Amino acid sequence: MCLIPGGEFLMGSTDADGWPADGEGPVRPITLQPFHIDACCVTNERFMDFFNATGYKTEAERFGWSFVFHLYLARPVLARIKERVAGSEWWCKVEGANWRHPEGEATNIKKRWSHPVVHVSYQDAKAYAEWAGKRLPTEAEWECAARGGLVQKRFPWGDELLPEGKHRCNIWQGRFPMNDTGEDGYQGTAPALSYQANGYGLYNVAGNVWEWCHDWFSPNFHVNGPRVDPVGPPSGDRKVVRGGSYLCHNSYCNRYRVGARTSNTPDSSTGNMGFRCVRDV
Repeated sequence: MCLIPGGEFLMGSTDADGWPADGEGPVRPITLQPFHIDACCVTNERFMDFFNATGYKTEAERFGWSFVFHLYLARPVLARIKERVAGSEWWCKVEGANWRHPEGEATNIKKRWSHPVVHVSYQDAKAYAEWAGKRLPTEAEWECAARGGLVQKRFPWGDELLPEGKHRCNIWQGRFPMNDTGEDGYQGTAPALSYQANGYGLYNVAGNVWEWCHDWFSPNFHVNGPRVDPVGPPSGDRKVVRGGSYLCHNSYCNRYRVGARTSNTPDSSTGNMGFRCVRDV
């Protein structure tokens, strides 16, 4: 885990290409207590340790299905798909898809032990964190850590997406949603320790997989909300997720910017959502 020193930082974004309806702004000073945060997302290997110790079944396993991106499905599986997400038809409801079988029953994680665990809901992530003696980060903690000590930069490494022409995160290249050229080295998830760490030692806080946070989502609660150790609104129906994923592309969803945010329901699971944990100092 990495020690985040705490103190004051500027949270939020007013990026010209941002998503105001998400409540990215206003930019505001936030003060946090020091905390530790995982250097990378929880991997399949670590989640297997949790499963072996507890026998825990994820919500996707109990439901019997999860959402998988269409390009990663074998043709016979794709031909049998009966349900897709309206308006985002690239998401397919796949029977038997879960963290151990990311693209359905015929797939496995044997070559992906070092990749982030996916197909985990907020509830699953919370259960793992409690077993590990940790917790999920608040949204403010996540953003402070992701910024790596930089002030109001677009990305964890600065303002340029490709500094010196080099890829620094796992996002989509090509024409979304039909062609990912994989110019950054990966199609789908990358190992959790890929690319260069930010200034605090965190890996992949832009792209790769979305990360669950503790907070209920609201587009406006934080405008006049607490400025010291904020934990989000007291209730809601969706939880905050941060960081973007390997499916993010400037033409569709540029929420791999460090100040960007979105949400999902606590029982949702997909092939591009994972998490990392924090622990109090």
